[in-house]
Amino acid sequence: MNGLLKGKRGIIFGALDENSIAWKVALKAHEQGAIFTLTNAPVALRMGEINKLAEKCGTIVLPADATVVEDLEKLILDSVAHLGGKLDFVLHSIGMSPNVRKGKTYTDLNYEWMNKTYDISAFSLHKTLQTCKKLDALNEWGSVLTLTYIAAQKAFPGYGDMADAKATLESIVRSFGYYYGVDKKVRVNSISQSPTMTTAGSGIKGFDTFFGFADKMSPLGNASAEACANYCITLFSDLTKYVTMQNLYHDGGFSNMGVSDAIMQLFPGEKEG
Repeated sequence: MNGLLKGKRGIIFGALDENSIAWKVALKAHEQGAIFTLTNAPVALRMGEINKLAEKCGTIVLPADATVVEDLEKLILDSVAHLGGKLDFVLHSIGMSPNVRKGKTYTDLNYEWMNKTYDISAFSLHKTLQTCKKLDALNEWGSVLTLTYIAAQKAFPGYGDMADAKATLESIVRSFGYYYGVDKKVRVNSISQSPTMTTAGSGIKGFDTFFGFADKMSPLGNASAEACANYCITLFSDLTKYVTMQNLYHDGGFSNMGVSDAIMQLFPGEKEG
């Protein structure tokens, strides 16, 4: 289908480079007729290539620290002004742990860094939603999406305090989704994506090994960043108007697997007789 997002306006957080899921969502949203602004933290803008993406999508880049409410207010008001009306969708693709980046194990966390993990990776969603609501910036039946990971439910060594942040993120989806749904018919969901070869994901220790494991465990294999972008587009569209407060697994079936034949073959047991 073409034109799924024709006439819709939005903000896409977190596009860093062409490996980013947010980058691919922006390209797909543009392809499907949406107009939107792009945003990231000033430090991330210096590291990335987001201006190239903006040129491809015919839009602008607005720097904002998503942990700072004043930055979010300016971002949202400037976006509404630039786009010529209230928003229909927001992609919150934000996550970072100083502890993980600096190699701190889960049993030896720096708690000041952990606070930053929560603020960047979870509370920024609440701040974004609360700011949008107070400014009445989203149209009825608007859609807000955030990206999460199954480590919010199950233990994955190496994911560190990001797992706790993702669990909080998913709770915010449910809680704010209730209030925003009752007040404005705005839907709020999270997508629990397969391990994906993004710049952020590949920085986790042992990621390559786990990527291969998940691929063998999942009946359909790992979902790509581009496939995730397609899924996001459907959730921004009017085809999913009654989907809200959900954590939606987009992982090739990994979340429902115990073990697969492919994994069993890696550990052959003793033969009888």
